Amino acid sequence: MDSPDYCELNSNMTLDYINRILMEEDTDEKASIHQQHDALQATEKPFYDILGQAYPSSPKKTVINSDSQVDCPGDSSNDYRNRVCSGSFVSDLLGPQGMHLIATDWASELDKLTLQFNRGAEEAKKLVPNIEKLVVDPESNGISVSKQTTKETVGQKSKHANKIKNHPCVDLELLEARNSKHSAISTNETIRDEMFDSVLLNNGHLYHDIAHLREMKAKEANNSPQNFLSKGYDQGHEKSRDKKQQKEAVDLRDLLIQCAQALASNNRPFASELLKKIRHHSSPYGDDYQRLAVYFADALEARLAGTGSQMYQKLMGKRTSARDMLKAYRLFIAACPFVVGAYYFSNKTIVDVLEGRPRVHIVDFGIMFGFQWPLLIQRFAKREGGPPKLRITGINVPQPGFRPCKMIEETGKRLAEYAEMFNVPFQYRGIASRWENIGVEDLDIDKDEVLIINCMSGMKNLGDETEDIDSARDRVLRIMERMKPEVLILGDVNGLYSSPFFLPRFREVLFHYSSLFDMLNATVPPSHEARILIERYLLGTDALNVVACEGAERIERPESYKQWQVRSLKAGFKQLPVNQEILNRSIDGKKKLYHEDFVISEDSGWLLQGWKGRIIYALSSWKPEKPYTNK
Repeated sequence: MDSPDYCELNSNMTLDYINRILMEEDTDEKASIHQQHDALQATEKPFYDILGQAYPSSPKKTVINSDSQVDCPGDSSNDYRNRVCSGSFVSDLLGPQGMHLIATDWASELDKLTLQFNRGAEEAKKLVPNIEKLVVDPESNGISVSKQTTKETVGQKSKHANKIKNHPCVDLELLEARNSKHSAISTNETIRDEMFDSVLLNNGHLYHDIAHLREMKAKEANNSPQNFLSKGYDQGHEKSRDKKQQKEAVDLRDLLIQCAQALASNNRPFASELLKKIRHHSSPYGDDYQRLAVYFADALEARLAGTGSQMYQKLMGKRTSARDMLKAYRLFIAACPFVVGAYYFSNKTIVDVLEGRPRVHIVDFGIMFGFQWPLLIQRFAKREGGPPKLRITGINVPQPGFRPCKMIEETGKRLAEYAEMFNVPFQYRGIASRWENIGVEDLDIDKDEVLIINCMSGMKNLGDETEDIDSARDRVLRIMERMKPEVLILGDVNGLYSSPFFLPRFREVLFHYSSLFDMLNATVPPSHEARILIERYLLGTDALNVVACEGAERIERPESYKQWQVRSLKAGFKQLPVNQEILNRSIDGKKKLYHEDFVISEDSGWLLQGWKGRIIYALSSWKPEKPYTNK
């Protein structure tokens, strides 16, 4: 029964099960079968005894030839293939009667079922996706798609490929099973319209939005209960207000820390009681602490239930449209100077390095929606002597769902439209891959171009030394150094919540996000739709990952800017000083436009941005210690 012929005999049932997995009719069955493995072995052993054969110590798998094998990185898919061809898997599908029928009548069916198996294997081969490299060339008035697979992406093995399944943006089952359905998916989402132009080209909307936020906050202050009470309004409801104030007097941060301590000591009943109390006093529409408590309570509850990874995967799978993200982006740049300052730092650095040269190639690690680049394209169009020929390579991890390259595709189309609008020669290439698996040869580097590497925030999501001694973030920095750019521009979230120990990590992430929620509370009205979007889908999702996930499933791992400085120097870069013009203009812009509690300063070659003394974001520029030499 443990022969390959036996596995082939039962391939019809196996393929039926695989089909149901791929069509998502019963995705939970695989997990339940795995959990019942011991019970199934006990069930099938009597049938081996009936047939007079010894029960095998370990099931053998079917070896599929390299031309038809679905080759998935990671051990989980191999375990699945082993179990597909094991006796326990088949006996579970067929039951005792089916097993008896097979044992007595298998020879007459062998040829037909083998043919079905081979046909199914050929179909399975088609399910392996090719991550597309997109080349957008406005001169050809369209997008050409190269069906090449980026080195070390999904479907290929490497030294570190067994870790790809742990990345939140790579859902291997979805990538493999749904790739054949990509052609059936259509989208009517707007790539670019007047709203995109208004926000991304900064046509005066920023000053209007900032003034509007101030006006709304002023109205909110005038309409506050304390203001009404000071003016003698509605004295009859003073008792109800006192009750409300008592409810709000609870120290939610202290309750959250107590709950984390209870979880750390495995006092689950007390943690559950504290969560009920936190829920009672929190609200997604309240003040900063009440709103913060909602998302941290979600994270603690997920940790208590052991569902942190599943919840995070679901949140990441719910893609926010570019239009909704634009609304959040518009509010964020009106509420705080972090993004505006980062993009100004980067674009000004690029313009200065270019110095009138005719060709520039920007490799953007973590390009996302590409909101940074329309303003630079517009600026290039106004350059004396004409615009340079611009080439952008955008790198993102594959997205979960039906179209892993959708965001990269739409970003390329949008940027191509802006380049066409401003008559800037433009070429775009999108690469869907984990950053540490990118090779220099994948990037088509031309030494006649000015090469710029831009990385504004994604480094915090790379693995550190708790995953691998040779960490992914160090490997990426070494890859960047081998590219020999004219300048590397880094933007880093300054955080200390990367500890492998839960309690110190929880305290630090709580204080970090308290600053962000306090910042939004001071600058944005509580009912603003985009504020809720920012807090729920950006801040709340990241906090959930830090609190509820462990090991390789925890991908939010920011470090301090001084730690990144050490890493960059070790990788072979030397730091460039902060451009004083950039620093002075950033400080002036903050004073004129933004809240007085924002902080912009300089330290050790970094331009720092923060809120009430806490540094949130740090910017720097680097160049290789050993420049490229064409031997």
